[in-house]
Amino acid sequence: MKINKYASLFPGQGSQYLGMLSDAYERFPTVRETFSEASEAIGVDLWSLTKKDNNSSINLTENTQPLLLSSSVALWREFIRSGVTPPAILAGHSLGEFSALVCAESLEFTDAVVLVRNRGRYMQEAVPLGTGAMAAILGLEQDKVDSVCAECTRKRTDGQTVNAVNYNSPAQVVIAGHNELVDEAIDALKKAGAKRAMLLPVSAPFHTPLMSSAGERLAISIEDITFKEPTIDVLSNVNADIQSDPKQIKKLLVEQISSPVNWTGCMQFIIRKGIKHALEFGPGAVLTGLCRRIDKSLICNSLENPDSLSSTVEVIV
Repeated sequence: MKINKYASLFPGQGSQYLGMLSDAYERFPTVRETFSEASEAIGVDLWSLTKKDNNSSINLTENTQPLLLSSSVALWREFIRSGVTPPAILAGHSLGEFSALVCAESLEFTDAVVLVRNRGRYMQEAVPLGTGAMAAILGLEQDKVDSVCAECTRKRTDGQTVNAVNYNSPAQVVIAGHNELVDEAIDALKKAGAKRAMLLPVSAPFHTPLMSSAGERLAISIEDITFKEPTIDVLSNVNADIQSDPKQIKKLLVEQISSPVNWTGCMQFIIRKGIKHALEFGPGAVLTGLCRRIDKSLICNSLENPDSLSSTVEVIV
């Protein structure tokens, strides 16, 4: 089957795992060169973080963010250098939006690596380590998750909050907030009918109002970085719409830190454009799985595996 119109997707935090991209790193010089370029930009050996005997640093967000960005860009570079027709649209989940902007030539890769490392540090420092948590809630509609979280927050008198922060699919919503209240919300959501609830391997409650100070710091850092109009349409997580103006792109990236990720809306936008295929560039297949849950008509494939990447190149018209 030939593919002549497709979207490219870029994952965010939670997709990382020890041993990620090992086969691609061995086979493709482009992948090794990309990691070397990123490591030099921030003075950190990013590839060493992926080693199977290293279990202490991969989930620390200031490391995870440049690591995932580098992974996505490395696979994209290997894919696109073959001369395939570019995608019709790009979308990245949270951090993945930076990957999408790099691949759309809106943002220089080395600038992005430095920026997301700082972004990760700002997000981590906004809430002390161990204070916040995130959890995926499965099998409960979005409106119900919103209302349960609002009720849990309303009952607190100590200022703790919990919010729905990632609308990943109609039946998968991620919540985040203070540790204790996230645990309370998990219990309440299970009682409300959630089929499953699981804590995520992240180190801060992303996309909540608790991240507002991180957004303020990111706004300062991003001001001096040059953004260009993307050469390929890129969807924003904040409004699930295309934005081409560099100033507005910066503004939305700052807002994204403390705003929910409307991933369901982004995928519905892609489907409305008549796109039936999507390719995921990054470790694992989180976004591939979400595509199936949002709309089975959108056929999505992960390209982390070298054979999958190479075979996909052959079917792009």
